[in-house]
Amino acid sequence: MSLIIYIAVMAGVTYLIRMIPFTFFRRKIKSRFFRSFLYYIPYAVLSAMTIPAIFYCTGNVITAATGTVVAVILAYFDLPLIVVALAASGTALITGFFV
Repeated sequence: MSLIIYIAVMAGVTYLIRMIPFTFFRRKIKSRFFRSFLYYIPYAVLSAMTIPAIFYCTGNVITAATGTVVAVILAYFDLPLIVVALAASGTALITGFFV
């Protein structure tokens, strides 16, 4: 029974988080500062969640750093995401064998 209550509370919180901005901001936001602030929030939140996870996922900073360097280089050359992810993971794995 408590599982159903947990799911209902999570659904309610998720709904409120998505509904509240729509009720308060019915008109278009005209402030350039506020619009640019809202534009960059998803990138900042994604970076804040991803960067620490990258360096703590392998348990070794050296393997994580080598995988990250390979991923950044391959992404710079506009390779597909699957290639970048597999190459970075493979590099971190191979580096882990040597460290």
